[in-house]
Amino acid sequence: MRRRALAALVAVLLAACTGGGAGDGAPSEVPGEPVPTTRVTLPKSYRFEPAAIVVEAGATVTWVNRDDFPHNVHLLDGSDRTVPLPVGGRGSLTFEEPGTYYYECSIHPQQMHGVVTVRG
Repeated sequence: MRRRALAALVAVLLAACTGGGAGDGAPSEVPGEPVPTTRVTLPKSYRFEPAAIVVEAGATVTWVNRDDFPHNVHLLDGSDRTVPLPVGGRGSLTFEEPGTYYYECSIHPQQMHGVVTVRG
């Protein structure tokens, strides 16, 4: 009985630690409904605004850092693409292929998550 309870607890803890995406790089939560835009702002509050966006294949997305701290956009698709966003800076990525691209600020991964959905 104790072993089953311990095994169940370990399974729950492992699921919580792996985020939400069955190995797809999805963070545990990306707030909000997807917004059609190619511009994401980082306001003063450790977040991407909007956090979920939709673009067409071939679109270039630009992130603008309006926070008082440096951030970045780090794709979680295994490509290791990272765009630095110094204070007051901006950076862009072009999304050629349809798909769902989760990202985070690798400096603040607990607070800052986003997703770009690319339509074909």
